Amino acid sequence: MIITPQGLKALFTNYRQEFQGALNAAPSDWNKVAMPVPSTTRSNTYGWLGQFPRFREWIGDRVINDMKAQSYAIENKTFESTVGISRDDMEDDNLGIYSPMVQEMGRAAATFPDEELVFPLFPMGFSTACYDGQNFFDTEHPVYAKADGTGTATSVSNYTAGPTDSNGDPTNPRWYLLDMSRAIKPFIYQRREAPNFQQMTAMNDEAVFTSNQFRMGARARGNGGFGLWQLAHASDLELTADNFRQVYDEMREVKADGGRPLGIRPTLLVCPPSLEKQAEQILKTATLSGGGGNVNYNKADVLATPWLG
Repeated sequence: MIITPQGLKALFTNYRQEFQGALNAAPSDWNKVAMPVPSTTRSNTYGWLGQFPRFREWIGDRVINDMKAQSYAIENKTFESTVGISRDDMEDDNLGIYSPMVQEMGRAAATFPDEELVFPLFPMGFSTACYDGQNFFDTEHPVYAKADGTGTATSVSNYTAGPTDSNGDPTNPRWYLLDMSRAIKPFIYQRREAPNFQQMTAMNDEAVFTSNQFRMGARARGNGGFGLWQLAHASDLELTADNFRQVYDEMREVKADGGRPLGIRPTLLVCPPSLEKQAEQILKTATLSGGGGNVNYNKADVLATPWLG
C-alpha cells in the first residue's frame, strides 16, 4: 500500500467514526449518581453548597441569603489515551488489527467518568472533606441551631458503621443510599472538555521519522467532587431489610440549619454486584417469602455497579 495524504485522511476518518460509535454505545452509570456541571475555567468554586433556598412571606424588602463563608472548589484534571500505528503495518495494509483497539478507546472514553472520577468518590468520601470541612461520609457533620449557620451545632451522621476486622476494615460489603430526586445531587461530575479524538498523521511528523509510527488518541478534561452530604448515607451493616429501613428513616430525619426539615426522599440504593441479590429481595419483591406484603417494596431503585467492585 502506498501511503498518501488522502489515504491517511480516509483511514483516520474511519477510525474517528469507530471511536465515536463505541463511545456513544458504551453503558455508563455515573449519571445515575452525579450531576453534570459544565466548566469553562481551570476550576469551579461551589460557594452555594450548604444553601437550601426556601420561600418566605414578602414583608418589607427582600431578604438576600449570602453564600456561606466556606466554599468548595474542584480543579480540573487532564486525561489521555494514546495508540501508535506502525508505519510498516500501514504500508503492508495490515490495519484491521487496530479497529478493535480504537473501539476500545471509545468505550474507555465513555466510562472514564465512572472509573476515574465519580465512583472513586464513594470510598474517598471517608477521608476527603466536603463543603462543611468534614469528610463527606462522617458522623460529625455540624448542623446549627439558627438558619443563618450560627448558634450551637449538633453533630449529624451520614455513615452507619458495622463490624470490623482486626485491622479496622469493614467485614461487610459497603452499600449506599442516595436521594437523587433533587436538582442538586450528592456527587458532581465537572466536565471541562468532553473526550475528543485526535491524530498525528503528517508524513513529516517527528514520531513517524524517529519511531516509525503514526499516533492517535483521545483527550478529556474534568474532575469529580462532592455535592450535598445530606443526600447520601453509607453503611457497613449487613444489607438486610431492617438495616435498610434504619438508614432510610435516618436520612428522612435530616434537617437543615435552624431545624428546618429538608424533605429527604432516598431513591437509589447503590451497591457492588455482590449485594445485588439482597438489594433486589429487599426492594423489588412485592411479597415476602413467608407471606405478606413487603413494606420496603419499591422504596428505592437498585444500582449494582461494577465500579464499586
